[in-house]
Amino acid sequence: MNKLSLILALGLACTLPVHAQSPAEVFVGINSGVAQTQGVAMVLASQALAQKATVRVLLCSDGGQLAVKDKDSAALKPSGKSPREMLQGLMKSGAKVEVCALFLPNADLKPTDLVEGIGVAKPADVAAYILQPNVKTLSF
Repeated sequence: MNKLSLILALGLACTLPVHAQSPAEVFVGINSGVAQTQGVAMVLASQALAQKATVRVLLCSDGGQLAVKDKDSAALKPSGKSPREMLQGLMKSGAKVEVCALFLPNADLKPTDLVEGIGVAKPADVAAYILQPNVKTLSF
């Protein structure tokens, strides 16, 4: 290969898109109590997991009700699954799910009222997480 071809090849390589060196991470905040809004959040989080992203979900306000034992949510078309069922699927696939620190005391609930596997977020930890450069943040 002559020098000119090498320089052109290197120049072309420098203009091609570069994929992130570290795996993508997706932070999904759910505040809505609307089933369709919760459902689309779960669908997008599931798709991110399927594409090898790390997913962390924070439930607060009306969205926090998804974390409470014995609370039901309606099934959505076309999957026939409720947002709660989709959330449980996310957890089984490795997503970390927490309620915000304000949820339990303002809903007169205790950590024992939460679905198994759902924790209580620490604000400093959440802030540090979302400030990482490879974290994409979605809010519903």
